Amino acid sequence: MVSVEVTGMVVRVEALSTARQATCPGCGCLSERIHGSYLRFPHDLPTAGKSVVVALRVRRFVCTESSCPRKTFAEQIPGLTRRFSRRTERLRSTLISVGLALAGRAGARMTDVFGTPVSRNTLLRLIASLPDPLTATPRVVGVDEYAQRKGQIYGTVLVDVETRRPIDLLPDREADTLAAWLAERPGIEIVCRDRAPFFADGATRGAPQALQVADRWHLWHNLGEAAEKCVFRHRGCLRPMREQREEPQDEPEPAASSPWPTGHRFAERTRAKHASIHALLAAGHSKRSVARQLGMTLNTILRFSRATTPEEMFTGQWQDRPTRLDAYKPYLDQRWQEGCTNAWKLWEEIKEQGYPRGYAGVRAYVSKYLRDKPQPVGPRPPSARAVTRWILTHPDALPECDRMQLKMVLANCPELTVLAVHVRSFACMVTELQGERLSEWIETARAAAELPSLNRFAQHLERDFDAVVAGLTQSWNSGVVEGHVNRIKMLKRQMFGRAGFELLRKRVLLA
Repeated sequence: MVSVEVTGMVVRVEALSTARQATCPGCGCLSERIHGSYLRFPHDLPTAGKSVVVALRVRRFVCTESSCPRKTFAEQIPGLTRRFSRRTERLRSTLISVGLALAGRAGARMTDVFGTPVSRNTLLRLIASLPDPLTATPRVVGVDEYAQRKGQIYGTVLVDVETRRPIDLLPDREADTLAAWLAERPGIEIVCRDRAPFFADGATRGAPQALQVADRWHLWHNLGEAAEKCVFRHRGCLRPMREQREEPQDEPEPAASSPWPTGHRFAERTRAKHASIHALLAAGHSKRSVARQLGMTLNTILRFSRATTPEEMFTGQWQDRPTRLDAYKPYLDQRWQEGCTNAWKLWEEIKEQGYPRGYAGVRAYVSKYLRDKPQPVGPRPPSARAVTRWILTHPDALPECDRMQLKMVLANCPELTVLAVHVRSFACMVTELQGERLSEWIETARAAAELPSLNRFAQHLERDFDAVVAGLTQSWNSGVVEGHVNRIKMLKRQMFGRAGFELLRKRVLLA
């Protein structure tokens, strides 16, 4: 029985339950014996911009089961109330939906718009109180890692590849944790993963009956990294042939110059002092007499008298001191002449060679010494990354200008021509699912001794041979898992540092 009264911007709804009996939450028995009644005022969503006040008369029943520890209990209205709740089910489900979509702060701002303001902590508590969704054991599961804190804490996400829904989140990426999770679900038939050793070990121990499938995108990405290293190793071949054949012209030897700058005020004053002191000493004056005549200390006269030339008085103001960068300066000069003028790229290259310092030293050296050096005449050669991209792209998808540049680069370097052949052969296996050709491809790649990075890539494929063959044969892949990893990044950033594992897991599984 319901009555509605509208007063200004408030809608008052008075309701009374007419049910004859209620179910005891303790023992589940029905009771018709009424003990009493009271009013409840659960919060509800606004209607047509007006706030709603619900005055609900509920009854308290007496439990007639003698073994039940409860003596009395309050009735609940299905779809409207629940025990200990101060909100209607409609408002509660709305707040949960807002919290799952927007998390705490943004969700709290959205509830202000609805006219039912709650705090961000309330939204997060509602999410945390939700039960886990019931999921059946998947037949095809995808496994990948995600970062709770990049570079420090990583977890594992598991996705049902067939339904494209996340199944579970694990707090770490250890092989033992994954093996225990898989062992509890013996119905898994296929495991899609990347080539991380901890995932391979965990899948082998936890689901020995399952077929492991290496993701094709990761295989192609790893090949691209190996190809870029090969191109960088042969970067000297990227300049056009006519420029490589030009004989270097003999440059005149630079004239010996003083390390002191000409015309500098301090330098000229020091030269004048040196000349005056040596002239007086040559005329037979004593050092103390020279000190009194010139108004200098005796120690200063002694230092000048020992210096045969003014340049010997130089103590390092314009002279470069030895640094950790000195061992890498010839390489930086060479790369600058080859056309690499990006200081950050140069720093990354020498860092791989063992340079222990940061970017600032390389930037200072480039700006002070290399910016004024003349660049090689002619067009700038393509970078190793650009050439790698041309090799990895299907020839029909390359623009004409890139195709012509790639043709000239391959004509200058037989090793890169061999690399291009291997890459295109591997591309055919990936796109046409020809995993049976993998053994032959590995043998030919390992025979290319001039491409060590490609050799190492082939060796890594051999260590995970069965999973790679399955990845190049089966249609399954980890694409849907990568999508959920990106979604986890978004959810994690929404919670502004409050994304503890349990809360993050709820949002991933329920949102």
